[in-house]
Amino acid sequence: MSDTQHAAQPQPAGEQEPTGADRAKAFAKSRRGPILGAIFLMATSAIGPGFITQTATFTAQLGAAFAFAILVSILIDLAVQMNIWRMITVSGKRAGDLANSAVPFTGHLLAVLILIGGLAFNIGNIAGGGLGLNAMLGIDPKIGGLLTALLAIGIFLFKKAGRVVDIVVMALGVGMIAMTVAVAIASNPPIGDALRQTFVPDTLNFATITTIVGGTVGGYITYAGAHRYLESGLTGPEHVTAVHRASLNGILVTGVMRYVLFLAILGVVASGIALDLSGQGANPAGQAFQAVLGEAGFRIFGFIFWAAAITSVIGAAYTSATFLSTFSKRLSGGWPLQLATVAFIVVSLIVYLLIGTAPAALLVFVGGFNGLILPIGLTIFMYIGWFRQRDVLGGYRYPVWLLVVGTLATALTWYMGSQSIVPIFAFLGVGA
Repeated sequence: MSDTQHAAQPQPAGEQEPTGADRAKAFAKSRRGPILGAIFLMATSAIGPGFITQTATFTAQLGAAFAFAILVSILIDLAVQMNIWRMITVSGKRAGDLANSAVPFTGHLLAVLILIGGLAFNIGNIAGGGLGLNAMLGIDPKIGGLLTALLAIGIFLFKKAGRVVDIVVMALGVGMIAMTVAVAIASNPPIGDALRQTFVPDTLNFATITTIVGGTVGGYITYAGAHRYLESGLTGPEHVTAVHRASLNGILVTGVMRYVLFLAILGVVASGIALDLSGQGANPAGQAFQAVLGEAGFRIFGFIFWAAAITSVIGAAYTSATFLSTFSKRLSGGWPLQLATVAFIVVSLIVYLLIGTAPAALLVFVGGFNGLILPIGLTIFMYIGWFRQRDVLGGYRYPVWLLVVGTLATALTWYMGSQSIVPIFAFLGVGA
């Protein structure tokens, strides 16, 4: 995925040698694509088919009170992403290598967890792509899933895959936001009530917060943007301001999409239309969009669902593949990394074609599993921030306020994980 830099070419006679300012501008322009790509890769990875379905389901159940859960998820997102992006880019190392440099083999443990969780979720992402194309074009869901995976594979087989990924995720991300905003305006949601309950909810449901946080921040999503940002070349303590700005922009894009999607569905629920949440075949988000704009709304939902799915396929596959470099440096970039990413998608596709979609029990279990990966990784990173600044971070003086915020988020995610693990295993019939 890395974008190679071309050697400087000799200047033809009569042409003026570029000044230092000109070279700086050219370098900044060449890095803009990977930076924007990192922002949108993080944002679109956090907004997959599962998140869209969960938002519709919880909005139908809680109404405007669900806004508080979205706010909490964004605040936790801020604490997590600002720390992860900063530590990874200051050190210039991917998460697995950084963890290993602090505590031997913890990077390998983290890599295994990310790969397992990423593979299971990628099966669901491919299935979501099939459902999206079915709603948008009427294509059979299984064929739609196959086409979605083949398109993602084609992107990574392209020589300059990094640039293509950046363009695809940015274009689809902007398209998702624009279409969702249009539906939100048409649904005429009670914005005043939504704003009030964003801060003072009538109903507080801790389980919904746990689910949203695990599905939008946990697992591979935590590291998607930061790993792509490394390829911008803007690493080291001198680029802290740039990485801080990029992480905040990524969270802003994610937060806008989450809240706008919530408002679009809230308008339907507030109008008195009951969404069918029963049965595995229920499609509450599709019903909401169809209720607003009829058949056109259902087609728009299909595009949004498909765009969320394919960008999540790209994000899950790429980020999971970058963790393979923890085991072999030959997979750290270039064609080896691109081929590893393709292999990851191929395995996900084969499993999807064999089982149709991930069984409900597996998806629920992996959701809890994904939520558990988050505090494990965060604990390692907080240890580095508090105690290993001198050696692991090269003497960088880490902001204490950021460590405090990150530590509080880590404690909260551990608590949420402890609350969810028992019912998850009970659902699988493993525990009580």
